[in-house]
Amino acid sequence: MNYKLEINIQDPSSKLLFNTITFESFKINIIERYTGRMNLNPKLIEVFVKVRTLNDQLIKKIDGNSRIRVIGDDLIIYEQLTKDLQSFQINKEAKNQSLFEQDYVYFILKLVLNNYELNSALSKAT
Repeated sequence: MNYKLEINIQDPSSKLLFNTITFESFKINIIERYTGRMNLNPKLIEVFVKVRTLNDQLIKKIDGNSRIRVIGDDLIIYEQLTKDLQSFQINKEAKNQSLFEQDYVYFILKLVLNNYELNSALSKAT
């Protein structure tokens, strides 16, 4: 599966981080919201996931909404995956980084597949 993961590091004063996973026919936007000081142990409080076509049209979920709010156990798993991914980005261990990157992408993809009917949504959008 071919994808491109863009981890966007924002201004230190910003409490929002935006990540994007781009596939051949759609992209996934991940919005992370933090509390506390970003340079001193920030706390992840919310994560939203949105799916868009490559020309930036929002795709609706099965229930008609346009975003997934990551909560509960999924938020805990997500937080651990991002910590693992960030620690390997800092250490530049490319071999292990790809494994953590894959785990992150597969977790997000699982959320998307559980909440979206991508085949029909993508065919309507094109």
